[in-house]
Amino acid sequence: MDEISFNIYGESVLNLSYDNTIFCLLEIVRSFRDKRDWSIYHKPKDLAISITIEAAELLELFQWLSDEDIEQLRSSQKFISRVAEEISDILIYLLSLVDILGIDIVEQVKRKIKANETKYPPEKFGGTKFKEWLLSKYL
Repeated sequence: MDEISFNIYGESVLNLSYDNTIFCLLEIVRSFRDKRDWSIYHKPKDLAISITIEAAELLELFQWLSDEDIEQLRSSQKFISRVAEEISDILIYLLSLVDILGIDIVEQVKRKIKANETKYPPEKFGGTKFKEWLLSKYL
C-alpha cells in the first residue's frame, strides 16, 4: 500500500505506511487473539473491565508525582517504556472491543471530534477560557 501523509499548515507531520495504521494493528490483535482461541474470553464486559484495569495501571505510574517530576521523567527511557507498555495494553483491549462489537473506530472518532467542535468552539473554550467556564459553573 502507498504511504499515507498527514499535513498540518502545509508541513508533513506524519507519514504512515499500511503497516503503521490502526487497521494493521487491528489485524495483528485479532490474529494474536484467534491463534490462542481467546475470543471465548473477549466479551464486551470483560474487555471493558480490562481496559479500566490497564488504565489504572497507567495512572499508577503517575501517582504521587508532581508535574515537575513527570517532566523530568520524560527523558527517562525506563519510565517512557513502562508508560508505553500500559498504553499498549489499553489499546490492545480497545481494539479487541472495537473488533467484537463491529465498531468503525475511525468513523466514530471523526464523528466525536465533529460533535466536540460544535460543543466546544475555540472562541468560547480556547486556552484558559475553558477553565474559566468550568470554574464559573461552581463559583
